[in-house]
This record gives sequence, structure tokens and C-alpha cells, in this order.
Amino acid sequence: MQAKQPETSSLEAASAVPEKQWPDQVYEVLKAAGISQMSYVPDAGHTTLIRRFSADTEVVTNVLTTEEEGIAIAAGCWLGGKRSVVLMQSSGVGNCINMLSLPVQARFPLLILVTMRGEWAEFNPWQVPMGQATEASLRAIGLKVLRAETGDDLVETVAQAASMAFDADQQIAVLIGQRLLGKKKW
Repeated sequence: MQAKQPETSSLEAASAVPEKQWPDQVYEVLKAAGISQMSYVPDAGHTTLIRRFSADTEVVTNVLTTEEEGIAIAAGCWLGGKRSVVLMQSSGVGNCINMLSLPVQARFPLLILVTMRGEWAEFNPWQVPMGQATEASLRAIGLKVLRAETGDDLVETVAQAASMAFDADQQIAVLIGQRLLGKKKW
């Protein structure tokens, strides 16, 4: 079942808002791609996206207790003719690795935005192991992995990832480098 195609390409949406910061541009790209549901475990790196989607009356937001719930919601959305995105941290990838076989085996579109931890300026040693294993784990289960280190690169990468996911029924994870998010201060 195919969801209705958006009227504006996601690249056009990205270039139409150059004065905005990258989180706002990513939001616009995802809206242009037809996202109508967003699932997330609260994460400081996704704060702007979470706030933007939560304020959008056209988008259903789902606060998750664990990341794998987002994969199941994404499956249900696609089966119901809707498009969704799942937001998580790299540590959440480890929590949902088994559930990721669902979209891979069923061949339905999946778009995940992953804020990386355990990289540049990480202060929490517990974040390092999964941060180092995230990309390899996602590839091993069958997802296509794209990575962005700058705001401009991220906007373009999310636009392409959305197209690959929803137009070509691919399972795509976009890794958002920790340096782009900035050093966490506690």
C-alpha cells in the first residue's frame, strides 16, 4: 500500500528554508516527505524535532517506553497508508535490533533518525560501546545506513533517506554525528 505522494519534493523544502537551523530544516523535509506520525524516546539531540512535531496538529506523536515500539508503530503506519519516522539515540539501536528484522523481512519502508553517542566529547562511558557498534549493527540486520556530520549535510541526507525509504521501500537509518549535536553539559 502506497501513501499519498507529497506535492513538494523534500529537497525543494530543504532549499526553501535556508534561514532556519538544521533541526527546523529537517522538520520541513520530513513534512514535505509526508510524515504524519513521529515516534520517539525523549532525547536532547532530537529536542527541536520533537517540539516541532508535537506542536503540529497534522502529526501524531508517540512517546515510547522503548525504541522497538517505534518500529512496530512504523509498520502499522505503513500498513494504514501513512508515513512515519522514528527518532532515537544510538543506545536505542541496541534495544531494538531484533525488532528491526520486521521491516527488513516484510520489506516495508522504515526511516530512523539516530543521534549518536559515544563519539566526540562523550562524557558517559556507558554510551561508548553501543555508539561504536551502532552502524555495524544496523548494517548487519539489513538496514541502509547514511551518516551526516554537518547541518547542511544532514538536511540533504534526510531528504534522500526519506525518498529511498518511501519511494523505494527501503529501510534507512540516518546517523547524526555527535559533533553536530554539540558537547552535552550536565
